[in-house]
Amino acid sequence: MTPGARIAAAIAVLDEVLSGAPAEKVLTTWARRNRYAGSGDRAAIRDHVYDALRCRRSFAWLGGAETGRGLMLGAQRASGTDPSSLFTGEGYAPAPVGAEEAGQDLSNAPDAVRLDMPDWLMGPLSDSLGDRTEPALAVLRTRAPVFLRVNIARADREDVRAMLAADGIETAPHPLADTALEVTSNPRRVAQSRAYLDGLVELQDASSQAACAAVPLEPGARVLDYCAGGGGKALALAARGARVTAHDSDPRRMRDLPVRAERAGAAIVTEETIADADRFDVVLCDVPCTGSGTWRRTPEAKWLLTPERLDDLCRTQAEILATAARHVKPGGTLVYMTCSMLTAENSAQIEEFLAASKGWTLTLSRRFSPEDGGDGFFVAVMDAPST
Repeated sequence: MTPGARIAAAIAVLDEVLSGAPAEKVLTTWARRNRYAGSGDRAAIRDHVYDALRCRRSFAWLGGAETGRGLMLGAQRASGTDPSSLFTGEGYAPAPVGAEEAGQDLSNAPDAVRLDMPDWLMGPLSDSLGDRTEPALAVLRTRAPVFLRVNIARADREDVRAMLAADGIETAPHPLADTALEVTSNPRRVAQSRAYLDGLVELQDASSQAACAAVPLEPGARVLDYCAGGGGKALALAARGARVTAHDSDPRRMRDLPVRAERAGAAIVTEETIADADRFDVVLCDVPCTGSGTWRRTPEAKWLLTPERLDDLCRTQAEILATAARHVKPGGTLVYMTCSMLTAENSAQIEEFLAASKGWTLTLSRRFSPEDGGDGFFVAVMDAPST
């Protein structure tokens, strides 16, 4: 496909996404219907679509309309490219640019447009991030790095780097965590690499790895991953020697965990229910949240979030904290995590829990910013009363 044809395909996909269809579903359907498109074409179209979703408001401002065509016009102008070089109308390229599609200069745009955020979210984000609001949100407009977690139970980070390099995958250690590698070339080869297939690495964001490293663990500690999902954090804690039980309110989210655990050589027990009387040394709650720290990876989510949905999530988070705390043994540890940057989901939840929970002590509270290199993330560690 020509560059112009790829843009035309991205326009068609974006129009469906803007009408409410999930981007991944539309991209998959497009690929099935257009089997002539090679892997390079599909990857380029996907990049166009996700870049446009990250920068939806600013691209629409530059492109003159919040449509697939408007977003792709805006994308070209944002990159310093004259759209007329690709919007030629020749072959499968988009039609030439009309006089009414001049768009507007971004320097005149409101902050929410420049930073690609819904208007209502700018207040909560500014309250949460303070003078780092604009730099953090600017990072969310860019593509996210690909990070790997080295399985330290089975391999050394430098040895893994050498194995990946042998498969044509270049990596660099990342300062956020001793286990973290940033993939600097050929990320699409990771899933077929020897290191991945042998369970020596897993995909996991560097901030998430740093949060897992902050969990205090004694050798052989019993850990309950109360909101396990796909099990990335359960695997990270098992690699440190914990005896992990994974639980999720929707067990279907854990369906891939047994295979991942077997590949990693980790003994993780999955449980659909946790007995009321069962107590653990550490209980981890990676709670449902807005995911605002991950919007580089899931840009659709920021456009779907509403104030009502945020309120619902905050209520759910408080309920999970209260329930999970009952499974911490006396003197044990409760760990709370989100991939959010919003105070309402982070420190405010911890303050409310501690105010309502006699004898609990906060020992660690840390917020990671996208400026640190990974996702926006939050972790708090609390010790239970000893009696």
